[in-house]
Amino acid sequence: MMSHMTEAQLLLKTRTVHADGIVEMVVWLVPKPVPPSEHSFKYRLVFVCDGKRLVGYDNERGKGDHKHLGEHESLYKFVDIETLMADFLRDVEAMR
Repeated sequence: MMSHMTEAQLLLKTRTVHADGIVEMVVWLVPKPVPPSEHSFKYRLVFVCDGKRLVGYDNERGKGDHKHLGEHESLYKFVDIETLMADFLRDVEAMR
C-alpha cells in the first residue's frame, strides 16, 4: 500500500537566495486533504536567514494551515496556491 506522499504530485520545488537568506517553496497536489485542511495541497514555504526560520507557511497533519512569523504562530486562511505564495512573499519582504 502506498502512502499519501508517494501518491502526491510535486507541483513546485524552488530554493533561492533572497535578502541574505534562503527561500524554499514546495507544493504537492495530494489525492486527499491533509487533515484538518480541506484542500488538495500539501505545502511548505520557508524563509531562513542565518539558520533561523523567519517566515514559514505549512499545513502539517493535525495542525492544518498555519504560518510562523518569527516566534509567533497563527492560523492561515488558505484560498488558493497563488494567494498563498503572494502572502508568503509579502511576509518575507516585510522581514527584510
